[in-house]
Amino acid sequence: MDGAEITPEVLPLGQDGVLVRFARAVSPQASAAVARFAAEAEGLAEEVAPALASVLLRFDPGRRTRAEVVAGAEALLAAQDWGGLYDPPPRRLWRVPVALEGEPLAEAAELAGLTEAEARAELLAAELRVRAIGFAPGMPYLGYLPEHWNIPRQRDLTPKVPAGALVVAVRQLVLFPTDTVTGWRMVGRCAFRPFRREAEAPFVLSPGDALRFEAVTAGEVEALEGEPLGGAICEGAA
Repeated sequence: MDGAEITPEVLPLGQDGVLVRFARAVSPQASAAVARFAAEAEGLAEEVAPALASVLLRFDPGRRTRAEVVAGAEALLAAQDWGGLYDPPPRRLWRVPVALEGEPLAEAAELAGLTEAEARAELLAAELRVRAIGFAPGMPYLGYLPEHWNIPRQRDLTPKVPAGALVVAVRQLVLFPTDTVTGWRMVGRCAFRPFRREAEAPFVLSPGDALRFEAVTAGEVEALEGEPLGGAICEGAA
């Protein structure tokens, strides 16, 4: 089977989960199916958690059975063809200042077959979607970049990239909320933090949000570190 082929499967996961998997590989088509299913699955379970190519339905066994959740998921899947879908319009568009520079950017550009200037222009021109949030609290996976950005990992780990690091991984940009180790290349840095521990809503971004990066200098990023959203602006519904 082609890993990118859209072939929905309903699978058990643990004591209180049902996984609806659309493909065995990440692709824009799989993520579009995930976004549509997650939007329409409201009420099927206590938690509907979209990932890159699947949706987790987490249910309360005291309120409903696994068989009921599976039946609801299967009925939803049978209602339409899940291949060839497009992303629904975003509810929110974020504009996030970023400084794109440094040796890893030049290395990533070369692996993508671009000059550094071309790479910077492509990253700034892309309107990306929040495809999933995970690995660390609030950490967004933003996709998708053109196919030539499907570049390999570094041979060695970078012991620490700072909070606000923007790394490129498998046609996606990932924005780190905290200092962390990574095997992917850091291509930029933001003052925006996608996780605010003390806020009423700690996760700033939501799956399906659109996001554009806007160029600033490293010095301007430093100056924005004290701003609540690091200079980011949100357009659309709160």
